[in-house]
Amino acid sequence: MLNKAKMLTGYTLHSLDGEIGKVKDFFFDDKHWAVRYLVADTGNWLTGRQVLISPHALGAVMREQQQIAIDLTRKQIEDSPSLDSDKPVSRQFEHEYYGYYGWPTYWGGPYMWGSYPYIVRDREQGRDPTKPEKAWDPHLRSTNAVSGHHVHAADGEIGHIEDFIIDDETWAIRYLIIDTRNWWPGKKVVVSLQWIERVNWSESELFVNLRREAIRQSPEYTEEFLLTRDYETQLHRHYNRQGYWVDESAAKGHSR
Repeated sequence: MLNKAKMLTGYTLHSLDGEIGKVKDFFFDDKHWAVRYLVADTGNWLTGRQVLISPHALGAVMREQQQIAIDLTRKQIEDSPSLDSDKPVSRQFEHEYYGYYGWPTYWGGPYMWGSYPYIVRDREQGRDPTKPEKAWDPHLRSTNAVSGHHVHAADGEIGHIEDFIIDDETWAIRYLIIDTRNWWPGKKVVVSLQWIERVNWSESELFVNLRREAIRQSPEYTEEFLLTRDYETQLHRHYNRQGYWVDESAAKGHSR
């Protein structure tokens, strides 16, 4: 299911043996635009450190209860590699973190989840040495920090990033919600991550390979609107683009 990052912020996190805190932020990489860590606000528990939860441990997202299930115990989380709250996520920390939990690394292959195009929750399968290894160097970004970045079409600025739409099955960021108030007052549009041409992180700018008029005529998005596959199909048809679900279905079949 597709969820807005800001909607998930504040959801209660429930481990196998009790509540551990609330959703504070998400860290994603700038290659696949996949969520690599959920950042938890643990209150007075584990103060002074960032508590990061990989999607490998994320269970059901329960909208009605505003909760996310975590497939870990409080003790596992407490004993996991510690990262100071004011430190960036280093590769050394990630190696220790993934080694501690026994999960396959997401940077160890060409797909969104390393050697796999999907999250592998079977740890023995994840250690399969026959899988191709082609490591890459991820740069992690915060959804909170990237919100507000300016977005440019092929022929001019269209607005700024207001939110991220996350797929809670794959934990990929599927779309950006763009607030166009300075160009088209009262209108918000949805742009697929597949349509990003380039990002200038130092200038807080993102460029999409679409024209302003095409964006203006795109299917309407409102805050109350729930993104369904019908809406996604309509959106992709409007731009004459293939849906991400087609490519991912083919990748899954190829990897098996």
